[in-house]
Amino acid sequence: MNTTLGVSLNEVGVDLGTLVEGTFLTRSNRFRVEVRVGRQVTSAHLANPGRLEELLIPNRTVWLKRADRPHRKTDYDLVLVEYGEILVSLNAHLPNALLAQALRGGCLPWIDRDVVVRPEAHFGASRLDFLLLGEDNRQRWIEAKSVTLVEGHLAKFPDAPTRRGRRHIHELISAVHQGDQASVIFVVQRSDAKCFTPNGRTDPDFGDALRAAAEVGVQIRAIRCKVTPNRIGLDRTIPVSLDRPTRYGYNPSQSHS
Repeated sequence: MNTTLGVSLNEVGVDLGTLVEGTFLTRSNRFRVEVRVGRQVTSAHLANPGRLEELLIPNRTVWLKRADRPHRKTDYDLVLVEYGEILVSLNAHLPNALLAQALRGGCLPWIDRDVVVRPEAHFGASRLDFLLLGEDNRQRWIEAKSVTLVEGHLAKFPDAPTRRGRRHIHELISAVHQGDQASVIFVVQRSDAKCFTPNGRTDPDFGDALRAAAEVGVQIRAIRCKVTPNRIGLDRTIPVSLDRPTRYGYNPSQSHS
């Protein structure tokens, strides 16, 4: 589909529908949590395999969407969690939906507007999130990553070791070596991030792969979201620091914007 809409970044968003307030109790496995809705204890699907240890804390307020599909094993989907005064979106699939809108709307300034967008394209041993085809048939491969961890306004990925994530970065490097363009876009699903950096404490190899990708020309970008009880949308791009973060923050002069 060609990008002809010309929307602005702030117009890109997904409506969350009617949500129900609940209380988080415990996490049963990677994709299932137990919650309390009113006086009833029930289960909810969690579309996020990350650790989420700083977010999924017992008795924390969460927002759920009632499942309307038949044969579901859980009554709800866990959509948002309250973290202090902000809301954090926990659906790891939403960044792809947001970026698909942004790409087709031509509102990412570092990417040509007149492109054909193909989702879920195969490259090497992986399936990357997007393949863009320009008018000159030059290919750009894009991988999106969902970010929920923020420490001191510093967004970090991953929150758990990710062999799959490292493989995706190496595939992007291979794409550049064969003459294509490539980008990785970190979508921060909360509003309090001011900068992004790879999480060297959790997965130093991912950080090394990301720095190697930047050196060969893979674009590294990060976008912060605005999250409300009804909608999640793209807000603004934030700087990317590929240096190891200091204890108190980051050095904007060394960021890759």
